[in-house]
Amino acid sequence: MSTGTLARRYARALLELATEQRLVERVAKDLAELSAMWSDSPELRELFQNPKFEAAIKKAALTEVITRAGVSPLVRNAVLYLADKNRIAALPHIAAAFTELSERATGAVRAEVTSAAPLPESYYLQLQRTLEQTTGKRVAIERKTDPSLIAGVVTKLGDFVFDGSVRTRLADLKESLKSA
Repeated sequence: MSTGTLARRYARALLELATEQRLVERVAKDLAELSAMWSDSPELRELFQNPKFEAAIKKAALTEVITRAGVSPLVRNAVLYLADKNRIAALPHIAAAFTELSERATGAVRAEVTSAAPLPESYYLQLQRTLEQTTGKRVAIERKTDPSLIAGVVTKLGDFVFDGSVRTRLADLKESLKSA
């Protein structure tokens, strides 16, 4: 079974349970936090990938991480279940699938906003309001930075890309000068 299929199955089951318990936003936040911890910790990934470590040691370490993160009991049980089934490496994919499914269920859309440097909170709030008025849907903004943009902002909303970066403007200018 592919990781994507597996992630969607787990995410769908988690979404059903989170919906019943009215914890969808909390579960999404908890999964994102644990997913970031997993991605940012080569030591944690090594612990689970190395067969030298017994299952009890792996579970104890994961329990400590979960406890320190203060996640909901639903997420705690799901992550420990993943560890028991040797599928903890799928956590980032499950978190992403959960976010996608929960947004689709609530009619929300995700906008990816990439800027050369971090922008003020007021910019993101205004952009969110504008996109919500334009789409008629709730918009969740995912913030990214990419210094190669030089300046400006690239906003992706579904299949639409609004590119206001200096890098793209310079590339366009270069092309127009070549063809002139």
